[in-house]
Amino acid sequence: MSLLKEFREFAARGNVLDLAVAVVIGAAFGRIVTSAVNDVIMPPIGMLLGQVDFSDFFIALDRGTYPSLEAAKTAAAPVLAYGQFINTIIEFLIVAAAVFLMVRQLNRLKTPEPAPPADDRRDCPFCISRIPRTATRCAHCTATIGPA
Repeated sequence: MSLLKEFREFAARGNVLDLAVAVVIGAAFGRIVTSAVNDVIMPPIGMLLGQVDFSDFFIALDRGTYPSLEAAKTAAAPVLAYGQFINTIIEFLIVAAAVFLMVRQLNRLKTPEPAPPADDRRDCPFCISRIPRTATRCAHCTATIGPA
């Protein structure tokens, strides 16, 4: 079998296509969440805390003084950008909550599996073989058995 034909069969399977769609939608959703955090959620929080922009919180490891994170990066100063880390944590929490709520709703929509059928068999008291519940004679040991 040629490599191209084998790859085509692999890619045509439903699970691979589902995964590809999930990755594309997940990447787009990630951009939406990033925008929501940076453009919608963090500005009001920063305003409540006195015009603070979390993305500009950093520590310059060379003990230099820089007006912003961008200025420190332009000067090639080593920095701990903990404000961006806070934004990333908030993004993660939003994505995790959205995925949780989506999976929860999908599980609610899923039809429950039917209960297994009732066992209409019983054990023969003489040879312990499984026989129909209404049998009066065991098919294995031929013993006469009373009704169930």
